Amino acid sequence: MERRKSREVSVRGVKIGGGAPISVQSMLKCDPADVEESLRQIRELVEAGCHVVRLAVPNAAAVEAFAEIRERTDAPLVADIHFSRELALAAIRAGADKVRINPGNIGGAEDVRAVVEAAGERGIPVRIGANSGSILPRGAESAAGREEMVEALVSGLMRDVGTCEEASFRDIVLSVKSPDVAVTVEAYRRVAQRCDYPLHLGVTAAGPADLAVVKNAVGIGSLLLDGIGDTVRVSITGPPAQEVEAAYLILGALRMGEAGPQIISCPTCGRCKVDILPIIRRVRERLKGVRAPVSIAVMGCEVNGPGEARDADVGLALAGERGGTIFRKGEPARRLGVGMGTERMAEELLAEIDALVASGVAGGDRA
Repeated sequence: MERRKSREVSVRGVKIGGGAPISVQSMLKCDPADVEESLRQIRELVEAGCHVVRLAVPNAAAVEAFAEIRERTDAPLVADIHFSRELALAAIRAGADKVRINPGNIGGAEDVRAVVEAAGERGIPVRIGANSGSILPRGAESAAGREEMVEALVSGLMRDVGTCEEASFRDIVLSVKSPDVAVTVEAYRRVAQRCDYPLHLGVTAAGPADLAVVKNAVGIGSLLLDGIGDTVRVSITGPPAQEVEAAYLILGALRMGEAGPQIISCPTCGRCKVDILPIIRRVRERLKGVRAPVSIAVMGCEVNGPGEARDADVGLALAGERGGTIFRKGEPARRLGVGMGTERMAEELLAEIDALVASGVAGGDRA
């Protein structure tokens, strides 16, 4: 699919929009005033492959902590602001690489203008992030239909876009999020038709990991398949690194951005005579930290593999009492003996993966 053409902004060197690879974001989940825990989570996120880290800045103590955190990490940091333009201005002075404001609660045009003028002076972008929970008057959200919510999100967002443009500020990123996947997707589609600013994708308040991954895969995935979206954050009630892992799973399924490894495995059926789950777990463990879009297949029989996994860089097709086959790009590489056993065949596949990584095919920069 052809990606929507958008403007480019830079967040401490990370390009968003303008054809840049799709970047992955997450948000810290700790006391904003706890510097050491914040730095620990930032390190964890960076190691997981997170490109941009967002921090809540709800009060003056959080601003002070933000300033210290900024001094002690090179990670791109976004200050997440609600309710107070003064906090936004303070976060900009404290060294934020980007500021997020919400058109539903930041105030009027004068407040938005003050924030973007300060951001312009510092040369940093601003994300205008509209959420369904704050864009309508309290109590009205539950009564609103989908069309009303979509229109409220889009109109609230575009109102502040107009304020930015009146101030000659165009280094902006936009988002329109709802827990309702259909509302989210439609709102983004309408925004994409009305402007060329880069879009930050996500489904807000998506729940715990099992539910959140499904909602975000449907929402983010639908938009990316439409060619819409420049950066993603998967909202999960859980550790922040889970959000990064889930984002890469979505990008990997679509073969987009820094997609990371793809694991192909059959659902198994009566033909499968071997428990392949332990092998898959070992493969996933071996691939931790690999970011290149390599694909590894584990197939339970020779009907599905290598046939349905013919595009995998390397794979293992198990044949029960007949042993198995290591294959590369759909072509058998070597047979594994009947007496080898599942454990040994798993080791053979892991050795192939190690060779693939060592060859330089895996790892490296975003695709």
